[in-house]
Amino acid sequence: MKTRLLASTGLALIGLALLPACRAEDPKAKLALKIDGSALADTAGSGRASSYADVIQPIQKAVVSVYSSKIVRERVQVPDFFRQLYGQLPERESRQEGLGSGVVVSQNGYILTNNHVVDEADELKVSLNDGREFTAKLIGADPKTDVAVIKIEADDLPIATLADSDKLRVGDLVFAVGNPLGVGQTVTMGIISATGRDNLGLLADRGGYENFIQTDAAINQGNSGGALVDAQGRLVGINTAILSGRGGSGNIGIGFAIPVNQASTVLTSLVETGTVQRGYLGVNIDELKPDVAEALGLKKEQRGVIITNLPKDSPAAKAGLERSDVIVGIEGHEVSTPQDLRNRVAARAPGSEVELRVLRDGKEKTIKAKLGALSAAQAATEFLPGVTAKTLDDEARRQLGAAKDLEGVVITEVASGSAFAERLAPGMVVVEVNREPVADLESAQRLLKPGRNLLIVYVRGLFTPIAINLK
Repeated sequence: MKTRLLASTGLALIGLALLPACRAEDPKAKLALKIDGSALADTAGSGRASSYADVIQPIQKAVVSVYSSKIVRERVQVPDFFRQLYGQLPERESRQEGLGSGVVVSQNGYILTNNHVVDEADELKVSLNDGREFTAKLIGADPKTDVAVIKIEADDLPIATLADSDKLRVGDLVFAVGNPLGVGQTVTMGIISATGRDNLGLLADRGGYENFIQTDAAINQGNSGGALVDAQGRLVGINTAILSGRGGSGNIGIGFAIPVNQASTVLTSLVETGTVQRGYLGVNIDELKPDVAEALGLKKEQRGVIITNLPKDSPAAKAGLERSDVIVGIEGHEVSTPQDLRNRVAARAPGSEVELRVLRDGKEKTIKAKLGALSAAQAATEFLPGVTAKTLDDEARRQLGAAKDLEGVVITEVASGSAFAERLAPGMVVVEVNREPVADLESAQRLLKPGRNLLIVYVRGLFTPIAINLK
């Protein structure tokens, strides 16, 4: 089985890359999002609907087609003797075109779509449902959530109403709206098949945030960036990917969408600041295993994440959290996996306060923590995509039982979806990169190169070579 991103293009866009353009808009340009946070109305006793046309028509007007194009330059391959006679031939230029969808969310022209729809595009065009066409500009993009924001210069546009995607339940009726395979705007129907899907290999292997809605509403290539809406016509997600059968690329009833709560957080941050600002708690965590739960005096079936380490100056430590605390909830939401907590914290703005439910010594307590900024913390600790590390210090040497003269960087966390999760683990100390000694994190990052890299790591008193491939 293969998970695919959905942009329809001549060269099937299935990868993610950081866009260079990410600039702040005029702070006076306010977002006027239309939000309805109520739960889906109970219609169990109201009889079966014979048509959803009245619900779907308004959202159809707010869903647009997004056309991207970029110039690709490549050298013409010729035999060596021809090159000797005539020299190096000039580069040949060709234009690649892609197709995706988008959703208008403000009357002054802001549009939500996927990063992979607009990735590296030289030109963006937007076609509205009423036939009007506009040139769009990129406001910003976030590869770690696959969300992008573009803007057209138009007024009084039809806009989508945003729902509260945290209130979605398995079995809720949904509709997918977009332009699949370029056939024109299409609406399909299904249900919510699951929520909180992660470890799909779409974003997590790059240190991204996977928290997808799964649906069986038929979506295909070209639906990327389009709307997933509920039975009241409110936007609940941005269609992003499908799981296709072996060798196939079409719909088999397993599609994924970014929850609108996550997408709108990225939207607001990009428009107001030009960057994506994420909350930072500052803890190393692991999923609570049954044997560890028993050792802590908890029930074997207790769900949650256990704190394995936390820097002394982290927001978590300042709030009073301790090593071996078990976090079971945040802001009223249950936490059962590290990804749950990571997604919830990252969705909050730096400086905001979160309420955590924590188990300590078998008793539950509530702790309030003021979040820091993840952007600054990540820049200082990311060694490889999905792998964080820090320069080895005396405290880390003592915890690892390492010699006082050992130098290198110690891996502090490996995301479960990272491409390096099977080879690297927390507690490993990288002492060499590509046959060069490592003294600190900066030197370790500088020695990495695209392609195959050789690491020498210290683990449990032994030095071991590990080969990794860095894309």
